[in-house]
Amino acid sequence: MKGGTRKRGKTWSYYFDMGAVNGKRQKKEKGGFSTKKEAEAALAAALNQYNTAGTIFTPSEITVADFLDLWFDQYVKMYCKYNTQLNYVKIIEYHLKPQFGSYHLKALTAAPIQEYANDLKKQGFAKSTLKNIILTFSAALNYAVEPLNYIQFNPVDRVKFPKYEYGEGRLGIHHFIPQDDMKRVLERFPESSPFYVPIMIGYYTGVRISECFGLTWDRIDLKNQTITIDRQIIKRNFGDVRDSLDKGREKMDKSEWYFQSPKTETSKRVIRYGKTLQGVLQAAYKSKQKNRIELGSHFTEYYLKPEKDEKGDTIFRLFGVPRDVAVSLEKADLVCVRPDGSAISTDSFKYVCRICRTELHMEFNYHSLRHTHATMLLEAGAPIKDVQNRLGHADVQTTINRYVHDTDNMKNETVEIFERITDLA
Repeated sequence: MKGGTRKRGKTWSYYFDMGAVNGKRQKKEKGGFSTKKEAEAALAAALNQYNTAGTIFTPSEITVADFLDLWFDQYVKMYCKYNTQLNYVKIIEYHLKPQFGSYHLKALTAAPIQEYANDLKKQGFAKSTLKNIILTFSAALNYAVEPLNYIQFNPVDRVKFPKYEYGEGRLGIHHFIPQDDMKRVLERFPESSPFYVPIMIGYYTGVRISECFGLTWDRIDLKNQTITIDRQIIKRNFGDVRDSLDKGREKMDKSEWYFQSPKTETSKRVIRYGKTLQGVLQAAYKSKQKNRIELGSHFTEYYLKPEKDEKGDTIFRLFGVPRDVAVSLEKADLVCVRPDGSAISTDSFKYVCRICRTELHMEFNYHSLRHTHATMLLEAGAPIKDVQNRLGHADVQTTINRYVHDTDNMKNETVEIFERITDLA
């Protein structure tokens, strides 16, 4: 967009055309400048302001650090769930800003990003962690391309992920639990343990930990043996997620528990379960009803208080009170509780993982129950589409890539299948 200067009487003025409004041409003009040079300088400044209206920075000068803050404020905070925001914050503050923050965005090329990806592998980062860091950077830079038009292309598009050998760089989160080890876990945490029910739910349904510990009895149909997953429990601070990190970049313990909708629509689902879990749930339900009566005011009941998050969406804060306290809010009749009704949290479950590691000498976390559930179903010949729906994945490829473990039984079955379909002897 061009403009010009002209002399009006004893002073100079500048002018330029702006976009049409309702089909009518708009023109900007300002005068009163003593010299033509002053008018030209003012014209340049006015054109720059007009062309970058709505932006905080001049695209040619913005650093990667400032741009990442801009991306987070304009996009991440508006469209991403709290836990996703928290993951992005950690990647931005621990990795991207220290490595690339001082670069000018316009000057950033694929070369330093490729070098950093290679260094992450050399430092022993898991393949999934490396990809998460680089793909987060890519998502941010895509925003710089469109809609901001700060850069013409995304330099991450030209970066190749370092090659990992088979089995290299895998995280324990995808650990498969053999049945003998599963029996050892249940011997250590039997039916009398408050952790027994969540372990059994995870093993027999493959739900996520946030889905399991957010279950309430109105989401379980004991008659038809189904579990409805339509929300999850999260621990979060209020306000900007970046405030959950102090100056030392460690999370502050000021969080509370909230119920919110799942990360994606495909996570909402109804899961059928069998007779083994049915027996567990029936016993747990009867036990809670009995404890509620016997303990009276010493029994904890939970309720949900509706609040608005930073995006204006409704979330529900979970809080507990003695049974004899009257509360006129929606009740949350939690499934995973101790005998006195107090909630078992995802944080509490870390105790189980630690005991399995130190006493049973085995890798174990809640997600490994989900991974094992999916692997065993596919190993037994369950349709991949059914497993995908059961896990709440958006596509089949996610199910295959993330949760299918190549067990010895699978390898043997593959050999036997080929033997059955060939006859050269």
